[in-house]
Amino acid sequence: MLHIKTLLSRKSLFPKVASLDVGQGRLIEKRRVALVQRDSISGRALVTVVAIMTFLATLSAGAAFLVAQASDGWQHQVSQEMTIQVRPAEGRSLDKDAAAAAALARATRGIASVRIVSKAESERLLQPWLGSGLNFDALPIPRMIIVKLGNGAPPDLQALNAALAKAVPNAALDDHRLWLQRLDTMAGTMETGAVLVFMLVLVATALAVGFATRGAMAGNRDIIDVLHFVGASDGYIAREFQGHFLRLGATGAASGALLAVLIYAAAGLFEHFAMATAGGDQLRALFGSFSIGSRGYGVIAMIALGIALLTAFMSRSVVIRHLRGLY
Repeated sequence: MLHIKTLLSRKSLFPKVASLDVGQGRLIEKRRVALVQRDSISGRALVTVVAIMTFLATLSAGAAFLVAQASDGWQHQVSQEMTIQVRPAEGRSLDKDAAAAAALARATRGIASVRIVSKAESERLLQPWLGSGLNFDALPIPRMIIVKLGNGAPPDLQALNAALAKAVPNAALDDHRLWLQRLDTMAGTMETGAVLVFMLVLVATALAVGFATRGAMAGNRDIIDVLHFVGASDGYIAREFQGHFLRLGATGAASGALLAVLIYAAAGLFEHFAMATAGGDQLRALFGSFSIGSRGYGVIAMIALGIALLTAFMSRSVVIRHLRGLY
């Protein structure tokens, strides 16, 4: 009791308390006690850590969002298109075989359009790899037929394959099923990796908040012990730490989220200006859009809010666990 009265007599320990009454072992609060300094080096360090973690979390979540968005676009484009490859065969006319295969495709229900890639176009496509000035007549270059599907019922590919095998045996139908599976696997792997990074960032944030809370409690151990032994409720002490770390977490999360928003906004501007260049179409076709849109920005805001709440929850949990160990 002497130790408690000595601590209570030190006004520097309770700078914002108007009066304290220790009658009947109870602490009567006249004004709110500030258990944790609002502006400290450890607090500023935690804000910086939370800001960095929030930035990494929102960056990984935005990357997963962009990958999913691009994957959907790729799969939609690939799934709406097929190709028929007509290989040169001895004793057969390549042009006639290509025309026959195209006619069979046009007669199939569910196919919207059919286009035969001309010989000159095929040669232009091969020039970047084989070079110019070559005699392509001596090369067994197949003729490609691009088949676009309609929006209605899918075509009967088995019947089309059977018709091609009967009329044009040197033709092969490719519905890009293998590419669709690879695209789906690649997108799923990248999304899983982004989710794992996001979870690791959350775990690291929780650990950082836990260590910061323990450090703040160690620096205010005498005050906490006095308040606890004179009857202050665990909820009151926990709320003090929770409110303090909620403010720190909200500040850091808002800073990190704002930085991520600026990064994605700059990427959107880069995409806008890149579209005017020669390689803009190829860049968009390969990587998709760099704009996350309103849904993406909403996800960033939810992540920032979640990290701020996680900071408050972790600090409260650490304080409650410590106070229960004092009984």
